[in-house]
Amino acid sequence: MGHPGRKENGFDREDQVERTTMTKLKQLVLVTVASLAFIMITGVAKADVNKVVSDITSAPAKLHNHIQMEIEKAKEYQKNSWADAKAQLLRLKTKFIKH
Repeated sequence: MGHPGRKENGFDREDQVERTTMTKLKQLVLVTVASLAFIMITGVAKADVNKVVSDITSAPAKLHNHIQMEIEKAKEYQKNSWADAKAQLLRLKTKFIKH
């Protein structure tokens, strides 16, 4: 006869969840290490220091340019949207107000 909520192998549900989690963690670590080893062996992970430094230093300028472009696109969209709304309002006005 066993205890309520316990399995016959002596581990309760929390122990089983913990073991399952640890097994998944071990699998994840193994896959990660194997992937890194594969990348290092094939030479894909080789980085040029000068390129990395130039990419990092140019990031603020790229971000600023991107933000400015997005602002200009938003202004153009708003301009077109307001023009369209004005045209719709004039059409609606002519339907109801006849001179």
